[in-house]
Amino acid sequence: MNRQQILDLYQWGDGVCFRHPGTTTDTTVIRTLQPLSGPAEEIRACHACILAMEAARRAAAEGARIPYVPGRAGEMLG
Repeated sequence: MNRQQILDLYQWGDGVCFRHPGTTTDTTVIRTLQPLSGPAEEIRACHACILAMEAARRAAAEGARIPYVPGRAGEMLG
């Protein structure tokens, strides 16, 4: 898959990337955390971070000899 095909697997909207907290940009939710007290909080990532996370997941899958499935940047392999 090319970069755009990977990005198209996600739903995008304005937000703040967990790695780049100073700027509002196009982001996607990769995980929702539920604190013991208070409302759920979304963890969001920008295009560059999603592509980096997908590359790391692909490499880990290859190393573990398991199928790589794109579009799940916030999930563990296995």
